[in-house]
Amino acid sequence: VRRRRVHGGGGAGGGDGAVRAAGGAGALVHGVRLPAHPLSASGATYIFGLYSKVLKSALGYDQQTLNTFAFFKDLGANVGVLSGLINEVTPPWVVLAIGAAMNLVGYLMIYLAIDGRTARPPVWLMCVYICVGANSQSFTNTGALVTCVKNFPESRGAVLGLLKGFVGLSGAIFTQLYIAIYGDDAKSLVLLVAWLPAAVCIVFVHTVRIMPHRPVRRRGEEETAATTSDPFYCFLYISMALATYLLVMIVVQNQLELSHPEYRIKRELEESLLVPPTVTVEKPAAQLQMAAKTETKTEDATSAPTAASPSSSSCFGSSCLKEMFSPPAQGEDYTILQALVSVDMLVLFLATICGVGGTLTAIDNMGQIGQSLGYPPKSIKTFISLISIWNYAGRVTAGFASEAVLARYKFPRPLMLTLVLLLACVGHLLIAFGVPQSLYAASVVIGFCFGAQWPLLFAIISELFGLKYYSTLYNFGSVASPIGAYALNVRVAGYLYDVEAARQHGGTLDGAGDKTCVGVQCFKLAFLIITAATVAGALVSLLLVWRTRKFYRSDIYAKFRDAADGEPRKEAESSAVNGSKE
Repeated sequence: VRRRRVHGGGGAGGGDGAVRAAGGAGALVHGVRLPAHPLSASGATYIFGLYSKVLKSALGYDQQTLNTFAFFKDLGANVGVLSGLINEVTPPWVVLAIGAAMNLVGYLMIYLAIDGRTARPPVWLMCVYICVGANSQSFTNTGALVTCVKNFPESRGAVLGLLKGFVGLSGAIFTQLYIAIYGDDAKSLVLLVAWLPAAVCIVFVHTVRIMPHRPVRRRGEEETAATTSDPFYCFLYISMALATYLLVMIVVQNQLELSHPEYRIKRELEESLLVPPTVTVEKPAAQLQMAAKTETKTEDATSAPTAASPSSSSCFGSSCLKEMFSPPAQGEDYTILQALVSVDMLVLFLATICGVGGTLTAIDNMGQIGQSLGYPPKSIKTFISLISIWNYAGRVTAGFASEAVLARYKFPRPLMLTLVLLLACVGHLLIAFGVPQSLYAASVVIGFCFGAQWPLLFAIISELFGLKYYSTLYNFGSVASPIGAYALNVRVAGYLYDVEAARQHGGTLDGAGDKTCVGVQCFKLAFLIITAATVAGALVSLLLVWRTRKFYRSDIYAKFRDAADGEPRKEAESSAVNGSKE
């Protein structure tokens, strides 16, 4: 199905519409296969700790070098502007294919270096390898997730929550598959990361596509497979069952030692949970693909070429600057430059730096936090493993709940983002003051809030700035994560931890050997600063709530219904014209 674009502000998502169950079914099948087999490199970015030790020992790196690799991993995973720009001018399958190639090349070169099949690469080259491999995640997310949002513009909150929820689970699923297949061989894990996501992505590359958009169902109309949103809830229930299963198995395996055959049985159960949703949407997808092809042919035969919109034409000098600083109304299609220099984007970006940066700092340091507060190693391992479950819960809850309250009560998404940031402060304060046995609750709150911020961020970007250039703007929003992590994790938490550790050991930061800090003071000041930064982010987000209050009180999805309702009228007029000519 050819990618179509209709120029003009306020068009149906910048011109990219969808058959509600056909195109989306393909994309959602892709989304379900993603954690099942694991499709993208997103799982690899979450399980860096599983193979970082063998990376360090096999190549003789020190801890500082390993932390450098981790930084470039996060940089590659979150800076996806290139994938967004490519997706603006190519079909989704091109972006997915590029992501598969990057995943294979990046992680395969790391495996060959670890296994001694190539000469020991310099540090800068290893940084390039891991950055390229991790960057494949942004290509897969852009190709699949952005396409689904354009296919379901009136259900974008549910789509983002559901698909980002599966991404949140992918780390836990990848871990279970790795243990079941390879046991405890970390080198083989890197090889699995290299070939499996790339192979599955290529197999399902043509299931993700932009499809023509049909109107949503109205009251009194008969619901069909093309108009019902039941597949969303089918996926939600299946994902909840999978998350519950992983929750139980993580707790059990951290308390008991399972044999390799038992892990294989567990893997089969895990995969069986991923089959029903695929079957659920395959039939309506197949039925509607023929309708989509017919509609596309009709439109191509009857539509005349249109002139390029002013926003797509070349601009020079003062005219370009004038256009850049003269944005359309909220909800219309902004150009990339108009969105990047807008006050709304700046406010949203600052709030995300504070919110995501703080929660990501807590997640990255959860092991050291537990160690400094005196928790037993088994307990630390358990609540670290469960963070991915709470991450998933935050993503699906924020996605579906924000969509429901927005549709029913006109509750603005930016205000829900503010509430999530304030809730995250509770988790930060529990860590800062070291309340006895509170780290379990803190890990739940922080994991939930970290996950909840992502679907809200991406939905707000799509609603305020339109879908025409959503591929690029979506990836720009992700850049806030490494910026916040560097500022709060490296410059605040890491520095203050080293200072306290050096004080306890009577040495300096430059002393040799690992310095472990013990006690509440290790992270107290750092998380008080992080709490203050998160509160500041919440206050900044209130400015966005104020600026968008009128926009969210209106029917923000009306233009998509109007554009979709216009298609049958165009077809009828075209048929009448053709009939009169005959």
